[in-house]
Amino acid sequence: MPGTNLTRAEAQERARLLTVDAYEIELDLSNAQEGGTFRSETTVRFDAAEAGDTFIDLVAPTVHGIELNGHPLDADSVFADSRIALSGLAAGANELRVVADCAYTNTGEGLHRFVDPVDEQAYLYTQFEVPDARRVFASFEQPDLKATFRFTVRAPEGWTVISNSPAPAQGADAGDTGNVWRFPPTPRISSYITAVIAGPYHSVHSSWEGDDGRSVPLGIYCRPSLAEFLDAEDIFAVTRQGFDWFQEKFDYPYPFAKYDQLFVPEFNAGAMENAGAVTIRDQYVFRSKVTDAAYETRAETILHELAHMWFGDLVTMEWWNDLWLNESFATYTSIACQAYAPGSRWPHSWTSFANQMKTWAYRQDQLPSTHPIMAEIRDLDDVLVNFDGITYAKGASVLKQLVAYVGMDEFFEGVQHYFKQHEWGNTQLPDLLGALEQTSGRDLKTWSKAWLETAGINVLRPLVETEAGEGAGAGEGGGVLTRFAVRQEAPPLPAGATGSPVLRPHRIAVGTYDLVDGKLVRTDRIELDVDGELTEVPQLTGRPRPAVILLNDDDLSYAKVRLDPESLANVTRHLGDFTESLPRALCWASAWDMTRDGELPTRDYLDLVLSGIGKESDIGVVQTLHRQVRLALELYAAPEWRTTGLARWSEATRERLLDAEPGSDHQLAWARALAATARSDEQLSLLSGLLDGSAGVAGLAVDTELRWALLLRLVVMGRADEKEIAAELERDATSAGERHAAAARAARPTAEAKAEAWASVVEDDKLPNAVQEAVISGFVQTDQRELLAPYTAKYFAALKGVWESRSHEMAQQIAIGLYPSPQVRMSTLEATDAWLATAEPSAALRRLVVESRDGVDRALRAQSADAAAGRDRGRRAVCAGGGGRGRGSGPAPAGPGAASGARVRGR
Repeated sequence: MPGTNLTRAEAQERARLLTVDAYEIELDLSNAQEGGTFRSETTVRFDAAEAGDTFIDLVAPTVHGIELNGHPLDADSVFADSRIALSGLAAGANELRVVADCAYTNTGEGLHRFVDPVDEQAYLYTQFEVPDARRVFASFEQPDLKATFRFTVRAPEGWTVISNSPAPAQGADAGDTGNVWRFPPTPRISSYITAVIAGPYHSVHSSWEGDDGRSVPLGIYCRPSLAEFLDAEDIFAVTRQGFDWFQEKFDYPYPFAKYDQLFVPEFNAGAMENAGAVTIRDQYVFRSKVTDAAYETRAETILHELAHMWFGDLVTMEWWNDLWLNESFATYTSIACQAYAPGSRWPHSWTSFANQMKTWAYRQDQLPSTHPIMAEIRDLDDVLVNFDGITYAKGASVLKQLVAYVGMDEFFEGVQHYFKQHEWGNTQLPDLLGALEQTSGRDLKTWSKAWLETAGINVLRPLVETEAGEGAGAGEGGGVLTRFAVRQEAPPLPAGATGSPVLRPHRIAVGTYDLVDGKLVRTDRIELDVDGELTEVPQLTGRPRPAVILLNDDDLSYAKVRLDPESLANVTRHLGDFTESLPRALCWASAWDMTRDGELPTRDYLDLVLSGIGKESDIGVVQTLHRQVRLALELYAAPEWRTTGLARWSEATRERLLDAEPGSDHQLAWARALAATARSDEQLSLLSGLLDGSAGVAGLAVDTELRWALLLRLVVMGRADEKEIAAELERDATSAGERHAAAARAARPTAEAKAEAWASVVEDDKLPNAVQEAVISGFVQTDQRELLAPYTAKYFAALKGVWESRSHEMAQQIAIGLYPSPQVRMSTLEATDAWLATAEPSAALRRLVVESRDGVDRALRAQSADAAAGRDRGRRAVCAGGGGRGRGSGPAPAGPGAASGARVRGR
């Protein structure tokens, strides 16, 4: 939106001039059931270092009155776009009062209003990060102008209101219209972590008891229509685990008076770290059976937000270029808590991190928009698109390496000093590094420059030399190692990225594995520092060649890893035979990265997965492989072979569903995998039978969420239509059901259905955020490429207008979700380039489109590699006088590119 931006230079000048003391905010939400607008009254007291001019931020349809130091200002003159100009400030104390009508939203920004179709009651919550407190009250909207906040809220009778501070002990006061909730002031915090949540929410309460005798009240809230599914004790258990572990590691008392977790509807993110009042997407209240991987993900989210109470809320970055300080730290500590806290259900959480979050980081770091972890953030538009895999996952990976580099005890001792020195304040990167240097004794400036201030990803490759000798052949290795070294590469940054590639210092482990009774068992582990282009590892010289030599074992560093040819061959045959989940995950991740890079043809990746996934015990890894195989087949497979590959995969999902242990997580995962890809008559008939009850799979619960997944696939394939969608919505007349129905209607394989879905998203702006997201997901079906082909031109014709007329969250959904990613062809790149050359998009929009373009470009390269592999196989089959390998045989050699790790041209 024009006029809603804020530059770093403006923020720095405002921070130089002002010290903000306190806000008093009165919100009248008594009309929330009807919607529209609400009355907002803000009084803010602040000091000015000198007489001068500044501004305060506000997004509101109407401003009724503005008073500065008791003098009225003409709203028509001083309020424009999102700012109220404040001229003639007094040096010293100032007081500003602003009375406005602000608007409820349905976009997940500001004060979001949602009406539950089950009870027809309205439910409200605020979401303020990055710049949306100004949609609810006048504020100096930047993280370093901290203040205390006192909220007074008028709400309908019977409602509960929750804020950062505890509710008044006596409850709400009776008012003329509804009840009035008067909250005590908060500690000094940033505006973006303030919160108000209101509605007839259901709640469960408990407490955390510390060893020092301190008790912290705990609350969990959700809508009454979800109360029967709320597993509060499980959520409390994870929360208490986090309190115990963080209190020990941080050595700083929990900084707020209570800790509420509110599961709210139509939430754009996973969760938000509002001080003492965390909001979490209510899809984490599971309505149907889910696998343990979903519980692990929910637990990581809970712990992530709890960690933010210290890192982000107690101590806050000065400006958004240090956003990573918040997000990377919370990500690292949440997963470390799962891995190391006594009694944790997920001691193998680093496996999930390696196979999911780091894959996200690797993808992000190879885009033209790659950036340093400590990114240059010029304005709010920059930060709004910077909540990405580098800020979260790469940053957490680097912190994990830093812990290995300085030692865990030294790391957390430094963090303890950091909290005590900067409590309730704002910091920059040097503040944290200085504390860590004191406790570790290491100079971290060079490390910081290499890891935090440069972009791109390194590749680590083994250099192996062997000769025949006695003892050779341990496991499936061969020969004696005469030399082993680690070669580090710094590939060129993607075209369009800024900066230069650099070699970095890595702390890694080298693991050796041999086959013992059919299992790949680690026989040695060597931890060392890798620096420069080549690092010798003399500890391995003279030893029998192991079956597998794995670089970056235990996943200590952040780098792409390749296997030597013999290790790759053994991994191909025995990937599922590793006794531990983490080395399997690292090999799976390496294979996926090679597939994306065109070093491993898609057909060989499919062979690898089919040969090894049956032995994969980690359900999170299994589900990740399901998604990756489907993506590879749909986008990276040679078009002429794609149908064959999809047929093999879809039949494999059916067979494995029928063979899975009844009632197991693996059975549910394979049912969902089949529901995502079924295409033959036999497969689709099974889906239909599961849905109508005429067929069954022993132990499989066909519950609400699985029913929608089955129906969606039947709709996509033309085996169900509006009648079946309406019937299923009648069975599930909830907000989740409405979203599923919207997706299914958009997924119907007709031109009329596509036109209707497109119009509802692009030509109209009435859909709530969650419904718009559902329609987009249903609209884009890779099985319907021809139906979607006309929408490439329509996308580029509408994009800039959508971006400039919608809120950021809504526009970003459209810009990313409707980009013609399934159209993997040169004409898509040409259309994108023509638009980029003429449309003059904002920097943020340009970044999103360039990232999407890169996905098509990468897919074209991968398709070319897969086609070349197919031609090579055909030539070998002809020379052998046969017709190629039969289904079920082992994978073909990955080819010279995969074996040697040679870079694909053009990267």
